[in-house]
Amino acid sequence: MEQQELSRSLKNRHVQLISIGGAIGTGLFLGSGKSIQQTGPSILLAYMITGGICFLIMRALGELLLSNTNNHSFLDFVAEYLGKKWAFLTGWTYWFCWIAISMADLTAMGMYVRYWFPNIPQWLPEICALILLVALNLITVSLFGELEFWFALIKVVAIVALIGVGAYMILTNYPTSAGSVKLSNIWTHGGWFPKGIKGFLLSFQMVTFAFVGIEMVGLVAGETKDPEKVLPEAINNIPIRIILFYLGSLLVIMAIYPWDSLDTSQSPFVEVFSEIGITMAATIINVVVLSAAASACNSAIYSTGRMMRSLAQEGSAPKSFVKLTKHQVPANAIFFSAMVIFMAVVLNYVMPSQVFTVITSIATTCFLFIWGILTYTHMKYRRSIRGKQAHSFKMPFYPLSNYLIFAFLLFVAIVLLWSNETRIAALITPAWFLLLRGIYYVKYEKRASDD
Repeated sequence: MEQQELSRSLKNRHVQLISIGGAIGTGLFLGSGKSIQQTGPSILLAYMITGGICFLIMRALGELLLSNTNNHSFLDFVAEYLGKKWAFLTGWTYWFCWIAISMADLTAMGMYVRYWFPNIPQWLPEICALILLVALNLITVSLFGELEFWFALIKVVAIVALIGVGAYMILTNYPTSAGSVKLSNIWTHGGWFPKGIKGFLLSFQMVTFAFVGIEMVGLVAGETKDPEKVLPEAINNIPIRIILFYLGSLLVIMAIYPWDSLDTSQSPFVEVFSEIGITMAATIINVVVLSAAASACNSAIYSTGRMMRSLAQEGSAPKSFVKLTKHQVPANAIFFSAMVIFMAVVLNYVMPSQVFTVITSIATTCFLFIWGILTYTHMKYRRSIRGKQAHSFKMPFYPLSNYLIFAFLLFVAIVLLWSNETRIAALITPAWFLLLRGIYYVKYEKRASDD
């Protein structure tokens, strides 16, 4: 049977905005006020450090992807350099991460729609959104890219507008209910570390999770036009842009409202736009966060479908998931993932929100494992070509940068155990890997020994 190949129809602008949008979620638009209050101005330093580490992870991933453009996802490299067992663990873990995140975002979409239609049941817009996004994902990959481009563009425009408004308010010493707007508001309310070193260290759990999804370029690589040109541009530019977006937004917010005077019950974006007289600020931001949730869910449907196909190619999922439609889309894999995501509607109806929070926390904890595996796979690749010519797009400061990434991921894992909110999820997460290990043993190792 002829090997079916995914379409290479994603353009440069698609890849750029997909990766930017993947790491800018509702946490910035809705949760940034709470993050600032919990940490203070030192959160800016936490974003700079985490952004730098994410840049190194992306460079490691980029070198892997460009070392063999015939591979269609990073899972292919895990299988090649670490073996089938690690590819099984990594693929199913990454699939689970995006399933859980999509469940959370589908739930969020139902909540956001009720802002305008408070009387409709929350599950109704969730079902409508899932059906629509699945249908659009089944048409062509270029349509997925176009959707993500516009979803991400909405978020970027909102951030740029905030930074522009903030710059104007700073330059004019704009008067607000919290006093005049000035840069000194950032550090004159208790200094850079008002919550002490502990508050600064604990902020890394929130900041690290803000960057989750940045590695998605490792999945779109297989459907990108001219990957040799597009991927290096995307990888070099995206982490820097995201740091600027986050740093610029938070810096402006703290210059307008000192960190200890922010109202955490509403979005800082709403507060800023309302301050200059935009009466529809809350409605505008609700449109932005709705598009952010739709973007994340759209990315999840894409990611889980491609990852399921890669697992099927490795023999770790049903072979029917390998099949592509005439539009070169893995429809069976997308349908299966969508059915699992649909469980969010059921969970939202029958289970308390605390259980759902634990599930998503476990998923985000698993991303530390994914990033660690990507970094280790890169090391194995570099060792395999020792003495040979490496690709020109090389990981800077190898292997020191790899060890720096490992140290950072270990540090974040310790922070997760330190915090009351994430300790349960961090302790439960090993059970997921034990489950996968048990399944792999029964499915492959035990069967092989019996034969």
